[in-house]
Amino acid sequence: MIEFIPDVFFSRYNYWMAIILMLIGLYAIIAKQNLVKKIIGLNIFQTAIYLFYISFAEVRGGTAPIYLPEGAAALYVNPLPHVLILTAIVVGVSITAVALSLIIRIFEVYGTIETDELVQAVRER
Repeated sequence: MIEFIPDVFFSRYNYWMAIILMLIGLYAIIAKQNLVKKIIGLNIFQTAIYLFYISFAEVRGGTAPIYLPEGAAALYVNPLPHVLILTAIVVGVSITAVALSLIIRIFEVYGTIETDELVQAVRER
């Protein structure tokens, strides 16, 4: 039983790393009061999702899906997760830029980016 655990962990370490990154990002989103730290946590969580999807695409012994001469047989890696992740990276960078610009605007109006102080400032208005 004990010998089984390292084999499972090390043979699928990329999935474990994705789970660990997800938990770190989720912790930052939930526990941190600073809006910039929440955005950083969101990006860490998003990176974990990228790693998880890319891990699904792996095929043992697979090659990149490029053109081969006729008659040549090859086992291809699934290209769909890679394409989806490229799109997700672009969307993620855009969302981060918009979120950071909104945080700057919030700071200009309320003078703070801490959520508890922000809630208090909004209630006082």
